[in-house]
Amino acid sequence: MAAYSNCSILFAIIALLSLSSITTSRAARSLLQIPSLPTIPSLPQPTMPQLPNIPNFPAALPPLPTLPTATPLPSLPTLPSVPKMTLPPMPSMPSLPNMPAIPTIPTLSPPPSN
Repeated sequence: MAAYSNCSILFAIIALLSLSSITTSRAARSLLQIPSLPTIPSLPQPTMPQLPNIPNFPAALPPLPTLPTATPLPSLPTLPSVPKMTLPPMPSMPSLPNMPAIPTIPTLSPPPSN
């Protein structure tokens, strides 16, 4: 129970300090007694090399050279027509004989119940 109240007090203090002009990280470091980090010297800003000047392109491109007209292809010789193969007619199938009728089997009726 005491650990819970100490944590809630610590969070309340950190919240109050973060609202003040002291930054949260400094407030947390002072509460935890951690030495402050050394300051990082500012690095020089990288400079971009000067880009070369791009020449201006002409507003209109020169016309493309025209291609010579192609000579028509010679026509292919016509192939002789091949007669279609025909199959001989199928022999007629004999008709199936009629099936004899299945005789009905007489059934016995159950005896009358009394």
